[in-house]
Amino acid sequence: MAETDRMNIDERRKYLHKIWGRYRDSTKQEKGQLLTEAEAITGLHRKSIMRILNGRLSRKRREKQRGKSYGCEVEDVLHIIARSLDYPCAERLKPNLPWMAEHLAAYGELKLDAELREQLAKVSISTVKRLLKKRGKTDAKLAFRKVPRQRQRQLSRSIPIQRIDWQTQEPGHFEVYLVHHCGHSSGGMYVYSLQMVDVATGWAEPTAIYGNSFQATKDGFDFLLARLPFNVVELHPDNGAEFINQLLYRHWHALIPNLQVSRSKPYRKNDNRFVEENNLSLIRAYVGHSRFDSLDQLFCMRDLYEKLWLYHNFFLPVMHLKEKRVSAQHTLQRIHDQALTPLDRLIQSGILSQPVEEGLLEIRKATNPLELRSQIDVLIERLLTLPCLKPDQKLDFYQTKHNLKEPSVTLSFEPSTSAW
Repeated sequence: MAETDRMNIDERRKYLHKIWGRYRDSTKQEKGQLLTEAEAITGLHRKSIMRILNGRLSRKRREKQRGKSYGCEVEDVLHIIARSLDYPCAERLKPNLPWMAEHLAAYGELKLDAELREQLAKVSISTVKRLLKKRGKTDAKLAFRKVPRQRQRQLSRSIPIQRIDWQTQEPGHFEVYLVHHCGHSSGGMYVYSLQMVDVATGWAEPTAIYGNSFQATKDGFDFLLARLPFNVVELHPDNGAEFINQLLYRHWHALIPNLQVSRSKPYRKNDNRFVEENNLSLIRAYVGHSRFDSLDQLFCMRDLYEKLWLYHNFFLPVMHLKEKRVSAQHTLQRIHDQALTPLDRLIQSGILSQPVEEGLLEIRKATNPLELRSQIDVLIERLLTLPCLKPDQKLDFYQTKHNLKEPSVTLSFEPSTSAW
């Protein structure tokens, strides 16, 4: 009720009850002033106020109740109109009763006559509330319905939710992630960075793919797995549909027998903590957050990632946390171990065969890290100056596939044979 509305009958009676004691004990002149004030506040006639104050303050109960002003026909029409409008409140429903009744009558949903039209036009809001409450709702209100839960995909239910142990010593447990290079707009097709990071050694396998379709993602994994010099034991992606789908799941198991697949908890980035850190230090730190969607940008980014693959895995030392028991306090303390390159950690694990180990060491021996750093710098400058696609340009997906026959880094061993 608004402050500017007139007082209803109950509020007027309450006010008169409050001043009744003062009115009774006042002089004739004071009573006249109280009556003038009450007349202005309540809006009642002066004689009515005097009768109430000198007689019965409480309302007299009606001896004979009024008959119904509106019959079943009005009640039926109200419920039909309310249901058709998804049960709005009486304040919204009442002004629209006449035209809505005409509209529904034209479709044969109800029958109207002159008397029913007149009653619908003059029915009050309080009567509409009472009649609607009396019968209730025949259907649930659409706007308040319980939102159905999205059915969990059968494949998702079959993949366990867990994290790779940060203290694992066995190489081959990879966290997987897809980095978007869409800039400020996610519309259209653009380049993604597909990255795999081994938890035990820090070995990183990045590449660029065009789009996140199954064909593009499959092509990216084929390239990375063919270059990888050791076996994959586990793949740990997030819950994105680009990874959790039947086509890619079957392709993984066709390439890698006895592969373990696990996934992160939804919206928990810390479950993929190693690859998330590498997304910043190995991808965003070099290529930034710009949009890349042209063929030249894709090929330049692939060349850059080949150089970064060599630079990161063969030359850049990484440190891992480990637990050390403090005898004095009998507690475990987390400290960093000795900084080693991912290649050195891989060699220390002892899982590489002699030819593969010698081939990797030969690659490092034949590479000048200072010259490699300069090549990376040139590729970054070139990538940032290449133009994006024009609005009317489109790319053929088969132009964006990897070319495994002529890699920019020549390996002296057969990674696909040694790994699988």
